[in-house]
This record gives sequence, structure tokens and C-alpha cells, in this order.
Amino acid sequence: MTGMEYGTFTIPAFCGFGLHLELDGFRLAYTLIAVLMWAVSGVFSGEYMAHYEKRSRYYLFFWLTFLATAGVFLSADLYTTFIFFEIMSFTSYVWVAFDEKKESLRAAETYLAVAVIGGMVMLMGLFLLYHQLGTLEMSQLCQAASEVKEKGLLYVAGGLLLFGFGAKAGCFPLHIWLPKAHPVAPAPASALLSGILTKTGIFGIIVVSCRIFGADRYWGLLIAVLGIITMFLGAFLALFSVNLKRTLACSSVSQIGFILVGIGMYGLLGAAGENPSMAARGAFLHMVNHSMFKLVLFLCAGAVYMNLHQLDLNDIRGFGRNKPVLKFCFLMGALGITGVPLWSGYVSKTLLHESIVEYQMLLMEMGEGTAAGLGMEAAGAAVMGAARRASGALNVLQAWIQSPGFWKAAEWIFLLSGGMTAAYMLKLFVAVFVEKHPDRQAEFDAMSGCDMKKSSAAVLLIPALLILIGGAAPSVVMDRLADLGQGFFLAEGMEHPVVYFSLVNLKGSLISLGIGLLIYFAGIRRFLMKENRYVDVWPKWLDLENMLYRPVLQTGLPNVCGAVCSLADRYLVPVTVKVFLAVSAAGCRLMDSLADGLIRLARATTHRQLREPVFRREEDRAAQTLGRFLDGWNLAWFRLKGGKRSGREKPASRIPALMQKEEIFLRVGQLVEESFSFGLLLFTAGLCLTLGYLLAVFFRM
Repeated sequence: MTGMEYGTFTIPAFCGFGLHLELDGFRLAYTLIAVLMWAVSGVFSGEYMAHYEKRSRYYLFFWLTFLATAGVFLSADLYTTFIFFEIMSFTSYVWVAFDEKKESLRAAETYLAVAVIGGMVMLMGLFLLYHQLGTLEMSQLCQAASEVKEKGLLYVAGGLLLFGFGAKAGCFPLHIWLPKAHPVAPAPASALLSGILTKTGIFGIIVVSCRIFGADRYWGLLIAVLGIITMFLGAFLALFSVNLKRTLACSSVSQIGFILVGIGMYGLLGAAGENPSMAARGAFLHMVNHSMFKLVLFLCAGAVYMNLHQLDLNDIRGFGRNKPVLKFCFLMGALGITGVPLWSGYVSKTLLHESIVEYQMLLMEMGEGTAAGLGMEAAGAAVMGAARRASGALNVLQAWIQSPGFWKAAEWIFLLSGGMTAAYMLKLFVAVFVEKHPDRQAEFDAMSGCDMKKSSAAVLLIPALLILIGGAAPSVVMDRLADLGQGFFLAEGMEHPVVYFSLVNLKGSLISLGIGLLIYFAGIRRFLMKENRYVDVWPKWLDLENMLYRPVLQTGLPNVCGAVCSLADRYLVPVTVKVFLAVSAAGCRLMDSLADGLIRLARATTHRQLREPVFRREEDRAAQTLGRFLDGWNLAWFRLKGGKRSGREKPASRIPALMQKEEIFLRVGQLVEESFSFGLLLFTAGLCLTLGYLLAVFFRM
């Protein structure tokens, strides 16, 4: 084996390329996580899918998706990533459309549209990236990108790849499939869609961010801002949801935002000359934690749905009051995703929070004289260049975004998003496990001990306990796991160990928990509940897919294309045709005049040669010889035909020699003229075909 620490493997002869697989610490960790998640979901599926007639189809695509997902995480180049990425998108589509209901098919349509469009955009990015760097090997991207001086096209390629990977990750504004696909998919499939398939998108974003752009300030800023928006928006949407699985789906959007913030801070800290290991470790650990959180929470939601076939909080209220295993597992997931100390989510969120604080303090130390924190010596040059190229308003905006004040606001958005996470998870736990159902509570209590089989409960306890163990012993478990995965980010080790339970680090978690309690009691209980019922006050029309994407793709884009084609057909094509015909006609007239001149010259020369002695026209001997040859050939032809001519028959002997020769030369001249005209016609046709071919090649480029 060759390659990195664990080795590189190649599957040859696929579409003319090899599928390159590689194993390092990050890939090993996520391959084992994939095995764990599919094993737990597979055991749980045995009970969950028992009453479905089409479960064979489910299991077929269940394992095909596993192979494709493992292929993504093990891929050593972006071509291999793309191949497995697209396979995974199509096989997981069956999960979303599984029950074939109207809602399921519409959600599956959205999921497939985002996946296909994202995949095609990603492919364009790969073409452009290969053109720029000459390689798609992940181990070579960093060196190849560092040698590119003009990074304009490199940013374009990175943006296209970010679009494709961000669509699968659920990054704003391509998050629209998550809140719709998860509620309709089977619960074990939802756990995998949210817990690990979104991480394949994050995997690609890490490759682009850390291996192509690395310590690039502007790219890091882009990822961080997208992460902040995604983090806040997902948590805000989850507050209003009254559907158990939809709330968890919106929560996934928010947690993906937390991870993106860590990736963005990696680039910003690296650009400022600082060690970005804290951000890299936080992003990786939150990826792992979120996989465990959503595995537990979605399977708990599956246990509720197995028994009640309902997910509305008002219908499932009080179901888990007397079900200790279900309550314990859900509580572990809820405390972990909230970031409560002693649970694993606290560790990763602390690292992410501290990376924001570290960058903020760095900007403050650099001071306003360092161009509002653009970074070291390059900062001043960047600001001066921006002042020359852009307007004053743009400079002010750029300076504000890269100032300590902006990152102080980003820190508070981070804490507020954590508080909203605490609020909606508290809402779910109280609704399902604390409150009583007004009508069916006795029925729910009678189901105690029958909510899950022992096998399902046993496998569900495994990830729930891992969440607790990781948070209770962060230095033993979480730090070692981070050491295993940070190399994929090209990050170095930490300069000093993190004291997770110090007062400074506990402060951030306590602020988020305080905000969460305030939002729950002053917001949810007061404004999102009426007559002791949870109400969904979110406007139905306020849907990004229905407001923007579908109108643009179904109406706007076809109308624009139709208008462009209509204008082209009405104005551009006729003008182009007229110009082409005019040019062609002028060319034909010019060539025809030239041909007439040549023919007249040939006739005059031949006639003159026939009338004058040879010794007087020595310089025309070649033309005279050619004329006599043609004259003899035509006379022989007429004798062979019996002297027949058009009109009436006349013996050749009765025609005066001079007149006979004149007739012959007139016919020869006419023959030459007709042949030249036919050749000119063929030349014009060939020219048209050549121009058509060149236009076709041009529009394919």
C-alpha cells in the first residue's frame, strides 16, 4: 500500500479512470460510524418495517446506499467522490418516496431535484478545477492550488463545488429538502439521511475549504457567514414546528450550520497566522456528535410512530411518560445536542465557540490601525486595493464584516442558536415524556414495555451511552477522537490542552441554556400554545421552495428562455440570414465576374492563336498547343457522333473550317463557364456546412 498513513487502494478501469480509495484517521472514523449507524438502523428496521409490504425494496436500497456512502468517505480523489455521491443520491431517493403517498412523492421530487442540480453543478466545478490544477487527487490539491497565481477561476470552481456539496449537506439556501424529506421517510432512513448522508456533503466542503483554499480569508469568511445563517435559520424554524420529525429535521439544518462555522473559522484563523486546530477539531467532533444525536433521536421518533402512526405533538402528547428506555435514550440525545455539560455536544460546541472568541480577540489585538482585521501585512494592501477598485460603501461593509464588532455579534448568534436548540428540544421532551394526553393517556400508559422490542431497545442504548461517555470523559474519548480526524483538515495538534470544565468554557454553555429557558417559557408556552395545544403559526406561504425555486424553475426559467428564443427567432436569425445571404451573393457575383473574365480571356487568347502564325506568338505556344488539342478532341467527338448537333443534322465537311472551330470554342467556353458555376455552388454549400459546424463547436464550449 502507498499513500497516507493507512494506505491507498485503486479500483481500475471505470469510465477510463480509476476509482481511488484511501484510508486515514478521518476516513477510518467515519467508516466505523457508518457501520455503527447502519447496524443500529438495520436492527431497528426489522421491527419498524415488519408491517410494510415493500420492505424488500427498502432493504435493497438500504444496503446500496451504505456502499455508496462508504465509497464517498473512502474516496481519494474528487472524481471518485462524485461517482459515489451521485449513486448515493439516487439510491436514497427511494427512502423518501417509499410509501408513495402524495406528500412523499412531492418531497422526493424536491430531494431529487436538489440532488441532480447539485450534482451537475458539482460536475462543472470538477471540470473547471481539473483545468486549473491538473489533478483531482485530494493529496495533491493543496500543492497545486498554491501554485495558482490568478485565483479568479479557482474561486468559480470552488463556488460550483460548494453548491453541489452544500445541497447535500443542507446548507442555506439549499436546505429546502431536509424539512420535507425527513417527516415522510421511514424513521431508520431519516436517521441515516440526517445523521450521515448530510456529512458526505460536509466531507466535500472540508476538502474544498481546507485542501484547495486553506488559509484563505475570503473563502473562510464565505463559509462562516453561510454557517451562521444556516445555524440560526434551522433553529428558528424548529421552534415553530409541531411535527416531531420535522422539528428534528430543522434541527439538522441548524447543526450543519454549527459545523460550517467551524470550517469557516479554520480558514479565518489560518489566514490570520494562528493555529486553526481548535476550529478543525470542533467541526470534526460536532460532525461525529451530530451523527450520534440524530441516530438516537430519529429512532426514538420511529418508536413513537410505530405505535401511534402519528407525529403531531398534540396527538403523541404523553406517549413516553411510562417508557423508561425510550425516555432515557431521547433525553441523552436531547441533552447532547443542546450542549449541556457532561454530554458530548458540550465538548464540540465549546471548541467551536472558543474559535469564534479567539478570532474576535485576535482582531481586537491587531487594532483598528491594522485595517479592521484583514490580517497582518496583506491586510493593508487588500484594503488599499479594495479602496481603489470598489466604492466606499463596499469598503465600509467589508471592514465591518471583518471587524471585532461583527464577530462579537456572530458569537451572540451562536449562543442564541444554542439557546433555541435548548428551547425546541425542551418542547419536544415535555410534550412527549412529561405532559399528559387529554384523552388517550390511559391507552398510552397501557403500552408500557411494549413500545419497542428488546433488540431495538438494546441497539438504541449503544449510541445513547456513547453520547454520555464522550461528554463525561472528554480528554480520554473526545480529544483522542479529534486527534484521529484532524489530519484530514491538514491541521496541526493543539498547542495546549483545553480545560473543558473551566468557568470560562462553562460560561458559554450556561448562557445558551439560560436563553433556551427564557425562549421556552416566555415564547413557546405563551405564544406557540393556545388552549393547551401546540399551534403552528408559521405562515404556510412562507416557503422558500414554493416562493422562489419552483416558480423560477417551472415558470420563470421557461418564460425567460422562451422570450430569448422568440427574440432570436424574430430579430437575430432573420438579420443573420440576410447578412449571410448578402455576403454570399456578393461573393458569388465577384467569383462569377472573375470567371467571366477568365473565360473571355481564354476565348480571346485561343481565337488569336488560331488566326495568327505560330512564329508570331512564340510566348503563347503552350496555350496554342492546348487549344489545338481541344480542337482535335472535339472534332473527333463530332465525327464519332456522326456530326449531329442540336437542331438539324449537317455533315462536318459542309461547315467552313473557321466557323466550325468558332462553334467548338463557344461550346467549350460554355462548358467551362457551367462547370465553374457548379463548382462555385458546391463551394458555397461547403462553406455553409463549415460555418454551421464551427457554430456548433462554439456553442458546445
